[in-house]
Amino acid sequence: MISLLTIISVGFLLGIRHATDPDHVIAVTTIVSRQQSIRHAGVIGVLWGLGHTITIVLVGTGIIVFNLAIPPRLGLAMELAVGLMLILLGVLNLSGATRWITERFTPEHSAGVIHEHVHRHGGEPHVHTHSHEPDAHLGLEEQPAGLVQQLLARVGLYQLLRPLAVGVVHGLAGSAAVALLVLTTIHSPRWAIAYLLVFGLGTIAGMMVITMILGAPFAYTGKRFANFNRGLGVASGLISVAFGLFITFQIGFVDGLFTAHPNWMPH
Repeated sequence: MISLLTIISVGFLLGIRHATDPDHVIAVTTIVSRQQSIRHAGVIGVLWGLGHTITIVLVGTGIIVFNLAIPPRLGLAMELAVGLMLILLGVLNLSGATRWITERFTPEHSAGVIHEHVHRHGGEPHVHTHSHEPDAHLGLEEQPAGLVQQLLARVGLYQLLRPLAVGVVHGLAGSAAVALLVLTTIHSPRWAIAYLLVFGLGTIAGMMVITMILGAPFAYTGKRFANFNRGLGVASGLISVAFGLFITFQIGFVDGLFTAHPNWMPH
């Protein structure tokens, strides 16, 4: 029982700590910079953590159970994907492509401009949804059933898939290091896989809190200070591009991915 409690507590706390890595924070900051809801920012954090956990558990299990060895060049290539992804996220933010894609594929935006008006009937206030676009009225009376349907209706498929995909890429880059660390301390494959699962839960919880904290200033300024909010979005895009370029240079030339003798040390 003591061993189980130790694995759960240490794995969960280290998972929360892992969520605060600079490349993780920069990636989700770029994603939540267009959010105007702290709750939606939290959902993005959960999805990022879920994608990260999926690859950590799958790749880590392969390393632990089947004793898989990842070649140095492949390991560096997985870490390079993080740098390239940060560059892409930053460029999309700076170019305005992120906003266009969001508005294009988020149902509540694509249906036209929808307003909510408050009317009083018999002294009681009632909310009436209204739009000047005729097609936008179609389905307004129908409320999506279920959490997933509500998220798709409010946030959009693109906004849900993007953090999941980004989390998967980050999980690939860190899976080998986490699995090798577990093997050095936990020799039972069963306990090692349990550790990976708890580690993933800690990462999900940590990233949910981080994205809600990061999303708060964007949500607040987006509704009150539009120019300042745009400045925050530009700053997050620039930081993402700069850090992505740094990672790409570090992995490509310092660690030797683009040379004849790659030197990969999982970390």
